[in-house]
Amino acid sequence: MSLFTDHPATVGETYLQHMGSANFFGSRMILAGLACMLHGLLPFVFTKTGSETIELLYQHMVTRRRQPIAAKDAGLGGRAAA
Repeated sequence: MSLFTDHPATVGETYLQHMGSANFFGSRMILAGLACMLHGLLPFVFTKTGSETIELLYQHMVTRRRQPIAAKDAGLGGRAAA
């Protein structure tokens, strides 16, 4: 069971939360990639889709990053003890 829960715990998620996050990221990357390919062929379409998708994913991954569950439980707030 730890194969399914160890990594999600390091990013502060349960298995199901991590699956949802991965699906969120993966689907947006696929769609943005297709839009970028169409943009290469037709430069007047999807002119901001790639950069806007990168910004969205950055927001979700970095600025909204969850603290690891173990750190929350220890009362460390995701920071190492001094």
